[in-house]
Amino acid sequence: MAKADETYNQLLKEILGEGIHKKDRTGTGTTSVFGKQIRFKMEDGFPLLTTKKLHTKSIIHELLWFLNGETNVKYLQDNGVSIWNEWADDNGELGPVYGKQWVNWSTPITKKVLYVNKGLSKEIAINSVNQIQILIDTLHSNPDSRRMMVSAWNAGEIELMKLPPCHYGFQVYTQELTFTERLNYYLETHPLSHHVTDLTPNKLNALRVPTRKITLMWNQRSVDTFLGLPFNVASYALLLHMIAQQVNMVPYELIGSFGDTHIYDNHLPYVEEQRRRGTKLSAPTLKLKKPLNIFNYKFSDFEILHYESYPNWKNVPIAV
Repeated sequence: MAKADETYNQLLKEILGEGIHKKDRTGTGTTSVFGKQIRFKMEDGFPLLTTKKLHTKSIIHELLWFLNGETNVKYLQDNGVSIWNEWADDNGELGPVYGKQWVNWSTPITKKVLYVNKGLSKEIAINSVNQIQILIDTLHSNPDSRRMMVSAWNAGEIELMKLPPCHYGFQVYTQELTFTERLNYYLETHPLSHHVTDLTPNKLNALRVPTRKITLMWNQRSVDTFLGLPFNVASYALLLHMIAQQVNMVPYELIGSFGDTHIYDNHLPYVEEQRRRGTKLSAPTLKLKKPLNIFNYKFSDFEILHYESYPNWKNVPIAV
């Protein structure tokens, strides 16, 4: 069984074994635990579940939608993604949800910046914060910083959101690679180079072999473990790879830290069937093209290779 499935199934087991029954906002009812953490090493393969098929098209387009700062479902719908439809108003608006906070967090402090376009420059006033760009800039300039965080929980705008953020923030952490780790990484990613005998640290530097590895930890207040969590894991794993690629680091570990971690009552039959699905399917891998910057990725830049899985169920109820 792929290690991502093992980690996920262990969490399901803990919820069912330790959980208490709770009422919830939707009126559905849940089996719930509080304060769980899961971890995935990227060297074990891309953490996409094989015990049920995930809709990778929706995962990728939603992440691109976040990074574009969009809050209207039109982009998603135009690309065949309906996962936010239940919360949108008649005009497709969701309020200042994830993307707005990630790249356009409003601030009363106005800064003047130099804007250059087609050789012409001018000063423009900015009264918002692009947390993603700040994160990338900090990884370049101060990769040991303890302030490399992105938050979606803007307390002043929660009431304007159709759905307050469930995964409300993430933080990254980097560490230096040893020479052996750098050498192994180069040989794994350049298999035709095993005959090279002069791979010194200086040579690896000249080849732009990464000197650091990066971990991403996201925090989530409310976890729909059956429907939502596999989606969240894959989405943040994609984001980890994208950030790592942009700053020339090795994606190392993905960590999820959870508050109310639950299974809805109407998902229990599906959970039991999924837990019975023994599989020897291997984890897939991610192939990612590198654009100019973190905001220029396109759907065609992502390719999930060797993804085999059990089928998903149709018409699984969602608690709104």
